[in-house]
Amino acid sequence: MKIAVVTGAASGIGSDCCNDLLLHGWTVYALDRSQKALDNSATQFRQAGGRFVPMLCDVSNGVDVTRSFAAIRKQVPVLHAVICSAGIFRAGPLLEMAEPDFDALFAVNTKGAWLTARAALLLLKAGAGDGAPARIIFVASIAAIRPKVGGGAYAASKVALTQMARVLAVELAPMGILVNAVAPATVDTPMTRQLNADAGKNNYKLSGVSPLGRVAAVADVTSVIRFLLSNDANYLAGTILPVDGGTSAAFDPN
Repeated sequence: MKIAVVTGAASGIGSDCCNDLLLHGWTVYALDRSQKALDNSATQFRQAGGRFVPMLCDVSNGVDVTRSFAAIRKQVPVLHAVICSAGIFRAGPLLEMAEPDFDALFAVNTKGAWLTARAALLLLKAGAGDGAPARIIFVASIAAIRPKVGGGAYAASKVALTQMARVLAVELAPMGILVNAVAPATVDTPMTRQLNADAGKNNYKLSGVSPLGRVAAVADVTSVIRFLLSNDANYLAGTILPVDGGTSAAFDPN
C-alpha cells in the first residue's frame, strides 16, 4: 500500500488528487487549513475508510507543519509521495500590493511547499526503494513561465517554487526522491471562480480558454500528477510540466 501527503487537500486540484489517489488504492494524509472543508472531504471520501486521514494544517506555519508530520510519523513509517497543492492568489499591480498580501503569497505558495518537503524528508527517504523512488510534486503555475499583469506577486511566488523544485531535484536524487512540478494555466477551481466573480473589483484578467477551446478541468492536472507518480516517470527529475492546453505558446501580453 502506498502512502501520500497532499496539501491544500480539501479544494480544487488538491481534492481531486486525493480522490484519484484513493481510487488507486493509496492512503492519503490530507492537509488543509479549513476544518469545515476537511469535514466535507471526510464525508465525500467516507467510503475510503481509514485510507483518508484529514489533518488541520496551515502550511505557512512551521509549527503547524512540524506537528502534523510528527503525528504522521506516529502512524506510518514511510511516505511514497508528497503533493504540494496548497496555494493562494492575490491580484493587483505589483507595486500597489499591500505588504501583508505579498508576504502571504510567498508564505503559502513557496515557503509552505518548502516547509512541507523539509518535514517529509525522513519519511520519503524511508519510502524510497530500489527502482521505486519516492516523489515530491509541486503544483506551480503557468504564471511562472508566462506572468500576467495584475498577478506579478503570485507569479514571482510560483517562479520561486519552480526553481526550488529544480534545486531539490538535484539535492534529493541521490536519496531516491524525484522532485517535479506541474504548471497549470487557468483551471476550473473554486479559487478561479472567485477570481472571475471579483474581476470587476481587481481588474485582473484570467487567461481564459486555451487554444484547445476550454479551460482545464482539475482532472487534466491530476492525470499529469498521476503520470509523475508512476514508473513511467522514473527518469524525470527537476521537470516543470506545463498543463495549459497551449496557453503559454499563444502569446498574450494581457
